[in-house]
Amino acid sequence: MRENKNLKSIKIRKLRVKDIPQIVGIQEAITKAKVSPKMKAILKEHILKEGNISVVALWEGQILGFIISEIMTNSFGIDQGGWIQNLGVDPKHMGEGIGQTLATHLFEAYKKKKILEIYTAVRWDSVDMLSFFKAIGFDRSNFINLYKKLDEDSIKK
Repeated sequence: MRENKNLKSIKIRKLRVKDIPQIVGIQEAITKAKVSPKMKAILKEHILKEGNISVVALWEGQILGFIISEIMTNSFGIDQGGWIQNLGVDPKHMGEGIGQTLATHLFEAYKKKKILEIYTAVRWDSVDMLSFFKAIGFDRSNFINLYKKLDEDSIKK
């Protein structure tokens, strides 16, 4: 991990609607693909939804990374649990400990709410994300990720 001499000066705060352009910029830099207007609208809905725990890492007014997370309740045998939906760090700042700092803050926020189980899903071939989650203490869960793709013709318009 590269050492960031300014890591102690990074501020963590709640994700806000005004952060969407910077979050989208980070996401597009990571994926090398445009974020659709629909995804931006979903992100805005998430931010406005009460009870979600999503945070950004700020340094000198610039967002360097984010974690989008929500609280799951009564979900497949779990009374309450956390779910990390997405996270990203500006590629220019990857390896500096920003993701770890965000995760530590998120874990503390969940502990304060007495939520001790946190879940996420990662593509099996995303070695960098798997390594990151392993490094912050994640392991396989008791769940199996299932998938079904609907045929567009089967969706009533």
